[in-house]
Amino acid sequence: FAKNLGAKDLKNLKDLIGKQINEEYKNSLDAISSKQILDEIDKIKLDEIPDNLKEQEIKILSGGMKNEEINKNKKDLEKKAIKRIKTGLILNEFGEQNKINVSEQEIQVEIQKQLRMMPGQEKMLQEYYQKNPQILANLRGQLYEEKILKEIKSKAKSNQKEITKEQADKLLNEENERHMKEHQ
Repeated sequence: FAKNLGAKDLKNLKDLIGKQINEEYKNSLDAISSKQILDEIDKIKLDEIPDNLKEQEIKILSGGMKNEEINKNKKDLEKKAIKRIKTGLILNEFGEQNKINVSEQEIQVEIQKQLRMMPGQEKMLQEYYQKNPQILANLRGQLYEEKILKEIKSKAKSNQKEITKEQADKLLNEENERHMKEHQ
């Protein structure tokens, strides 16, 4: 059984599964710290955000909504738009100050990663990226944000500590509950 799953033996399979679980915890906790950074950025006050930027962002956020739904959610959409613009401006300024950029090679590596996750659909996914340059622009933006957050974390005063699996579960469950309340 273990050999069918790519392991040498049962002990090796247990080690591989343990490593994979630890990596999942690490990724999940890393996502929480990234969200905390973005929440802190949201607390920064900006004097003014141009109306045309707000209108463009609201248009993006309300894509696919009917007019009555847009009017009903106008305040919420504007609040989200302002948050996204402000976060984007601050992250972009940090990125420029620290000479962070995303190379074509990094984009290709990410696309290859996605292709490996969708076996049998590689051609379709490649065509999708080729026909939709805005999707590539979104991917570039996501990678740019990830690199900026990674740089912020590397420059931050670290207070890393070892935690147990139970403590990690508790943190993840609390974050999940907070997320669920925000999206109700």
